[in-house]
Amino acid sequence: MVDVRVLAAPDKFKGTATAAAVAEAICRGVAAADGHHACRAIPLADGGEGTLEALGGANRTTTVTGPLGDPVDAAWRLHQRTAVIEMAQASGLVLVGGADGNDPIGASTAGTGELIVAAVDAGARRVLVGVGGSATTDGGLGALRAMYPLQRYRGVDLVVACDVRTRFVDAAEVFAPQKGASAAQVELLRRRLERLADSYAGDYGVDVRDLEGSGAAGGLAGGLAAVGAELVSGFDLVADETGFFEALETVDLVITGEGFVDAESFDGKVVGGVADTAAELGVEVLVVAGQVFDGVDARVPTVSLAQRFGLDEAMADPLGCVERAVADALAGRAG
Repeated sequence: MVDVRVLAAPDKFKGTATAAAVAEAICRGVAAADGHHACRAIPLADGGEGTLEALGGANRTTTVTGPLGDPVDAAWRLHQRTAVIEMAQASGLVLVGGADGNDPIGASTAGTGELIVAAVDAGARRVLVGVGGSATTDGGLGALRAMYPLQRYRGVDLVVACDVRTRFVDAAEVFAPQKGASAAQVELLRRRLERLADSYAGDYGVDVRDLEGSGAAGGLAGGLAAVGAELVSGFDLVADETGFFEALETVDLVITGEGFVDAESFDGKVVGGVADTAAELGVEVLVVAGQVFDGVDARVPTVSLAQRFGLDEAMADPLGCVERAVADALAGRAG
């Protein structure tokens, strides 16, 4: 007889563990706990980095133009005429060594556009683009130029999985400083996005300024929306594609988490999406995180690995800490 049916549905612990590895650690913790518990793992993502892995992993690689013009090998997926592209693979900040190595004015999404072209040329009729982790604030102009002529996308369902709700022009102020932009450069980028919004409205008849999520990836989402892409919640898309919603209806407890949980984790991210959906269904939820901020632990049951095991151990062995925390939590539940 099964005591507790558990669903492991975490995001990645950025820089330390993939979502799949964390989900496996959760299930090991469930198995280690006293009782006869069952655990199913469904690693999740929010449209940012990790989305490609959550949706099946790469099975193709294409050499494209990196954010600063150097060639990069970008991994992507094609299965049954559906392509999954993670823009960070082609235009990501990590590709230039972080903010210190970036040119926030010159960084381009051209490589992401080239990946979309490669997917369509390979026969994709549905292209999912995960946005997040970008080096760019070019409003998607580099991608659109690489995608010309746009007639080739007739009959192609282009879907952008957004991990934020930021509007198009606001992308400069909200995200550019994280990509190495000075205050003066942020203002320059803001003016550039304002001009681009006007240009997109004139050229394509789409006003991207007020589209929720259009500022994702420095406005790449808005640029793609201008040429017909649908902007959707990255969490909802990944959850739907992986069967998370259906699985959640069959369990007693869902365990989610990510490296850092704060107030922003409840604004379009995995932890907030899991917690909200679980509340709607009356399923208990537990958040296991590397570190917890903003009083989130008062909002939802939460375990901070840094607080529980110390920051050094939480950073050095996050998966071991996750396993122990879950086993302890289930033991406490039984008690």
